[in-house]
Amino acid sequence: MAAPNSAERKACWDARDKLWKCLDDNNDQAAPCQMFQGEFEANCPAQWVKYFTKRRDFLKYKAKMETEGFTPAEGPKQPS
Repeated sequence: MAAPNSAERKACWDARDKLWKCLDDNNDQAAPCQMFQGEFEANCPAQWVKYFTKRRDFLKYKAKMETEGFTPAEGPKQPS
């Protein structure tokens, strides 16, 4: 597959932004955003869809860590 041109990249990013806004507005519930998900998948190369999906998950996780902090899980007790 050839690299997307400028107009195709803009269409992809616009579709991504609309989907992410819908997901944010609907507390990450996918059902109300199916139309935007379809546009996103239609306007972006499959590898980009995969990347942007992982990127969104990472950004949400990062924001959560920055606001709530990190609490390590309790592992096995070390002998003293």
